Amino acid sequence: MSHKRVAILISGGGSNMVALLDSMVGDHPARPCLVLSNDEHAGGLKKAAERGVATAWVDHRPFKGNRTAFEAELIKPILEAKPDIVCLAGFMRVLTGDFVSHFQGRMLNIHPSLLPKYKGLNTHARALEAGDAEHGCSVHEVTAALDDGPILGQARVPVLDEDTPETLAARVLTQEHLLYPAVLRRFAEKNSTPVHLG
Repeated sequence: MSHKRVAILISGGGSNMVALLDSMVGDHPARPCLVLSNDEHAGGLKKAAERGVATAWVDHRPFKGNRTAFEAELIKPILEAKPDIVCLAGFMRVLTGDFVSHFQGRMLNIHPSLLPKYKGLNTHARALEAGDAEHGCSVHEVTAALDDGPILGQARVPVLDEDTPETLAARVLTQEHLLYPAVLRRFAEKNSTPVHLG
């Protein structure tokens, strides 16, 4: 069986990346080929290296807002790794349409809200401010529009009266670690039926 090759982009500790890496074993149809960060000190790089996965980093700061120049460097290690699937897992840089187009139909992202609600940042606080009864996370195909694209899976959690953005975020993160691996496995099997948890 030839495994699908998966590259994962991160910016921080990489807890979703770890969940993905640890799922790609046994009869899983995919295997990791690269973990890439925009920060050489991202904790996730060490965790990936400890699991025997190739790592690379491209610092966005020297490019001072020139996203095109940054992405020209960012794409080099990805193309060298020849991934079939690219997963964004807490990658905190907005990617241009030109970059995304290289991986159209094979780039996934996880977002901490029940899309199409609450695209962008501060999703947990926004759900609380809106008085939502439930909140959660979504995995979607990446398109040129921010936090858009076909939804491949969602996990739901109830919002509790005593919740703060932090407690809600922690419960959603637990679901993220279940949802993203489930969606990746299905996606690698060329099955686009959405996954629903909770």
